[in-house]
Amino acid sequence: MSPSALILLLSGSHLQEFVDPLHVCRANSFPSTVRIRVTETNVGFPAPYRRLLLSSVTADRLNLPSILVLHSCGISRAGDQAEIAAFCSHVMEVDLSHNKLQDWNEISKIVVNIPNLEFINLSSNPLAESRLEPHVAQAFSRVRRLVLNNTQISWDAVLQLTQQIPELEELFLCLNEYSSVRTSSPACPTLRLLHITDNSLHDWAEVRKFGSMFPSLETLVMANNNLASIQDSKDVLQRLFPNLRSINLHNSGLNRWEDVEKLNFFPKLEEVRLRGIPLLQSYTNAECRSLMVARLPSVSMLNGSVVTDSEREDAERFFIRYYLDCPERELPYRYHSLVTKYGKLEPLAEINLKPRCRARVEVHCEEKVEHLSIRLDQTVAELRKQLTKVVQLSTKSMRLYYINKDSAFGPEEMKYNTRALHSYSIQDGDEILVVPKTK
Repeated sequence: MSPSALILLLSGSHLQEFVDPLHVCRANSFPSTVRIRVTETNVGFPAPYRRLLLSSVTADRLNLPSILVLHSCGISRAGDQAEIAAFCSHVMEVDLSHNKLQDWNEISKIVVNIPNLEFINLSSNPLAESRLEPHVAQAFSRVRRLVLNNTQISWDAVLQLTQQIPELEELFLCLNEYSSVRTSSPACPTLRLLHITDNSLHDWAEVRKFGSMFPSLETLVMANNNLASIQDSKDVLQRLFPNLRSINLHNSGLNRWEDVEKLNFFPKLEEVRLRGIPLLQSYTNAECRSLMVARLPSVSMLNGSVVTDSEREDAERFFIRYYLDCPERELPYRYHSLVTKYGKLEPLAEINLKPRCRARVEVHCEEKVEHLSIRLDQTVAELRKQLTKVVQLSTKSMRLYYINKDSAFGPEEMKYNTRALHSYSIQDGDEILVVPKTK
C-alpha cells in the first residue's frame, strides 16, 4: 500500500495506553512524538492499528502517510526541523489539535518543513498571547484549508495569515470570542468557505466586512452568533456577496420576516440553514418550513433538505391562504407576486376525518317506532342491552337488523355480538329493526 493511502493516528489516548508515561512527558516536540509513537509502540500496538503506521521504516528516515493525526499528544514545540522534513515528505494533512503549541514561531518551523502541506488543524492550542509576524505567517503559504477553532487567535493574526496564504480556500474560526472584526487590504480573493460559528458577532456591520475581505466567498457558516438583523439594502448585498451560495444562521437573533426576505438579495444563494431563531418560535415546524420556502423562491436546499417543485407549490399556496385575512397594509411583498401566479385562493374546506361517535336512528319493533341516539363505539351486544328497555325484550329474545336508508340492499342482520357498530357505517336516520325470536 502506498503512503498516500494511509492515515497515521497518533492520539494522546493511544499514547497513554501503549507508551511509558515518562516517554510521553519527553515527547513534547513534533518529531519526538512521531518517533516514540512509531519506534517504541509498533511492536505492542494492536494489529489493526499497526498496519496503518508506516509504509517503510529505515534507520534514518520515516516515510509517513499523507494524513497525519497528532491530536492530544502534548506537543509544545517543533523540535529538530531536519527530522520533520525527513519524516513528512509525503504528508499533505496534519491534525495538531488539542496540543500545547502556543508560539507561532514553533508552529511555523513545523509547517515550513512539510513541503506538500495543504491542510492543518491547530484547534484548541493556546495561541491568544502569541504574536504572529508577517515573515512567520509566510510559512503557511502553501496551505489551502486552515482550522483555528478555539485558539483565541487575534483577528490581526487572522489577517496576517489571509494576506500571506495566496490560495487559501477554507478557514475555520469557531469559538474565538470575536465580537468585531476589521477589514484587510489586500483582500483574500481565493477563500470559498468561512466557518465562524459560536462567536459574538451580533451586528451585521461586522458581517458585512467579510464581503469585502473575501469577495469569492461561497459558504458562510455563522451559527450561534446571535446576529440581530440583516441591515443592508439589495444593492449592497449583491455587491458585497456576489458568489455566496450557502449561509447558515442557526440560532441567530433574527426576529423579523424582512430579514429572511433579504436573503433573496444574495444573487447566487441556493442553500439556507435557519433554525432556532426568535422569529419562528410561535410557528409549528410545518408552518416554519412552508413560510420560508414561499419567501425564498431561489433557495433549493432549506435546513439540509431539498425543496422539490411540488413542495414549493404547496408552500406558496399555503402562504397565500395563510395571509388571506391579513390587512392590506400588513401583507408581505411576496403575497402579491404569488397571487399574480396562482390567483387569490379560497380557504381550504375543513374536513373532519375523525370517526363519528354517535348516530340518531329509528328503532322499529313490530308496530312501535322509537328515535334513539346510539354510541357507535359500542358492540352489537352492548346495543342489545340498550334496546331491552326500549322494546321490552331480553337480549336473548331479539334479532337485530341494520337498514341503511340510502342503500338498495335489504336489511343486514347484526349477528355478531362482538362487532363494533361503527363498522356498519351507521348514519343519522338509518334504522334498527328488532324482531322478536319465536320459540
